[in-house]
Amino acid sequence: MSSFLKPRWPVRFLALGVAVGLAMVAAFAWWALAPIRLHASPLDFSVKPGSTARTAAVQVRAQGTEISPRLFYWLARITGKGTEIKAGSYEIEAGTSPWDLLQKMARGDQSLLAITVPEGWTFAQFVHALNAAPGLDHDAQGLSGAQIMDRIGAPPGTPPEGWFFPDTYLYARDSSELAVLRRAYQAMQRQLSGAWAARQPGLPLHTPYQALILASVVEKETGLPSDRRKIAAVFLNRLRAGMPLQSDPTVIYALGSRYSGALTRKNLQVASSYNTYVNSGLPPTPIALPGDASMQAVLHPANTRALYFVARGDGSSVFSDTLGEHNAAVDRYILKRSP
Repeated sequence: MSSFLKPRWPVRFLALGVAVGLAMVAAFAWWALAPIRLHASPLDFSVKPGSTARTAAVQVRAQGTEISPRLFYWLARITGKGTEIKAGSYEIEAGTSPWDLLQKMARGDQSLLAITVPEGWTFAQFVHALNAAPGLDHDAQGLSGAQIMDRIGAPPGTPPEGWFFPDTYLYARDSSELAVLRRAYQAMQRQLSGAWAARQPGLPLHTPYQALILASVVEKETGLPSDRRKIAAVFLNRLRAGMPLQSDPTVIYALGSRYSGALTRKNLQVASSYNTYVNSGLPPTPIALPGDASMQAVLHPANTRALYFVARGDGSSVFSDTLGEHNAAVDRYILKRSP
């Protein structure tokens, strides 16, 4: 039989195979770029450590999507991202495609929660907030302050008060409370170290820890930010003169749960090493978590000889160089007596 009379079915079969293959590729591409069906939007889900593309997709499907683990595996394999998937917490919204999802997990573009620690909080308030925060592994719950400090790597015997920098901390779901505490502790170490290295010379403070203690007192005393450096200067002047600090917040800290909301004369005599009315010098530890502004105020105080200040009642303070001037200010702003 001559060659031009040979059957043409192999060519047709090959053409059919190519057409089917192209159709499959097109269908796969359409699937990869089409929105995933979500049971809720936005949808939060987590991927466990050690997950492959297939097991990650199984987890995503189990947490509220209609994604195909088999197709997702092939998408990851074909694009070379199968080994790049990162564990963590994620959020996707309506319109997200399998390709979008794969890129998000390959980047580790996690959905993060946040906890804000205000300046002036105590260590106990910070821990309480962590215990109540959603999405955390509450591994610090029930631990004492000493145990927490040990777990985050602080030197033995380090008191926890004051050693955590007030800031907003982002975290992924299922993160550790201790990990957040460790970050805040390390942040405070960095802030304090940098501030201490750039301090004004001639201060009556001998260690960074003393600066941290005084900064915590300034933090609790300051009602108006513009007064902060003057308040710091008053306390530093009193330290130089050997005068007690006479800071109400230290007494409030000493009283703890016994504080009723108003200090009495009896309160000012409470037997405590934190009572700066009956003890000279600094309290033994910080009384709160000071922010950077208070640390800077202590290490770069205002140029004043004032030894006293009293609150006006509007957040600002009146500063006095002498006891007579101070008593007059107390009469006017505290006792409400006319001059």
